[in-house]
Amino acid sequence: MSANKVNVVLGSQWGDEGKGKLVDILASEADVVARCAGGNNAGHTIVVNGVSFDFHLLPSGLANPKCVSLIGNGVVVHLPSFFKEIEINESKGLKCEGRLFISNRAQLVFDYHQLVDGINEVNLGKSNIGTTHKGIGPAYSSKASRSGLRVHHLYNWPEFESRFRLNVVNKMKRFGEFEYDVEGELAKYKEYAARLKPYVVESVNFINSAIASGKKVLVEGANALMLDIDFGTYPYVTSSNTSIGGVCAGLGISPKKIGDIYGVVKAYTTRVGSGPFPTELNDEDGDKLQSIGAEFGTTTGRKRRCGWLDAVVLRWSQMINDYTSINVTKLDVLDKFDTIKIGMNYLYEGKKLESMPPDLDILEKVEVEYITMPGWKQDISKCTSYEELPENAKKYIEKIEEIMGVPVEWIGVGAGRNSMIKKTVN
Repeated sequence: MSANKVNVVLGSQWGDEGKGKLVDILASEADVVARCAGGNNAGHTIVVNGVSFDFHLLPSGLANPKCVSLIGNGVVVHLPSFFKEIEINESKGLKCEGRLFISNRAQLVFDYHQLVDGINEVNLGKSNIGTTHKGIGPAYSSKASRSGLRVHHLYNWPEFESRFRLNVVNKMKRFGEFEYDVEGELAKYKEYAARLKPYVVESVNFINSAIASGKKVLVEGANALMLDIDFGTYPYVTSSNTSIGGVCAGLGISPKKIGDIYGVVKAYTTRVGSGPFPTELNDEDGDKLQSIGAEFGTTTGRKRRCGWLDAVVLRWSQMINDYTSINVTKLDVLDKFDTIKIGMNYLYEGKKLESMPPDLDILEKVEVEYITMPGWKQDISKCTSYEELPENAKKYIEKIEEIMGVPVEWIGVGAGRNSMIKKTVN
């Protein structure tokens, strides 16, 4: 990690790359770990001494007892889920008191946002986005329409109550009458306000002061580049900027303060929900990836769609986020394959596309140009150094480096926090 700069971990594909494990490793050197966007639609699993911790809203840096964690202004927060996640993880031995903070500018997600999320998906029918139904999109819509409520509003109760009631009325005008206990919700949020107060900070000053004082700050990206609302497969995306630009906006820091940017690349490709997926495998190989890789969403439990590595996605991701180095995860999932394919280019009407097309009608119709590489057909889960990897596994890593133009610095070969090979980078 570069000193006196904010170091960032970002997903390079459609999410579920295994960012949490790298954050956990880097957090051992960090003083502050921060989330900048998304909500509890994200999901990271960390295994520490055989204990599995699932993080959705809380920064996964909490698994390291030496650093503090910050939920930034760009995050949308569902308070019932926030407190439940704290309780679950503390029951497993995690300590959050005095180590977890939340921005007073963070937007709040209410149960009515989650109800509206479900209504929207039903209304879209077969064109539904496949959201997590966590209310994230409607909460960001409230933010953009300037009708949202932020954490600080909890401490000006007359204004909070007035705006809350108005928001419910307006939602019912827009979506029709739905069952909602306004008085019960207000009573709960009055209680939440008192419970939340020890966690609340003015986050912009908090994080910039940390940087200025020489503390090491690590930012944990949520979701991934192909789910970015501008650069992903719109409209089958999340509702925030999951790229490097979202880090600055979601924490209130200057681009000049960004140091190393680490891209996390799963050794194959997965996505959850609807939307185009050019290298998707609807065959035995896809089932094999899903089974061996245990590809079920941490947040939704939904089966993930699986396919070969997509070089077009990786080049697009690299161009936008400009990664310093790469963490390839789940390489061991490919251990039993005789051959492994990589989608190198998209062809549309016989011509190679030079970039990621914004038009999904085109993306749905592209023909993928593949290369085939030999598998290594041996268990790599016990490998602890790059030199121990089979030759064909090294060639696969080298091909990823060639595609992205930056070095691979870490290679995941298993689920545990120690199952990560550190590769020397010049």
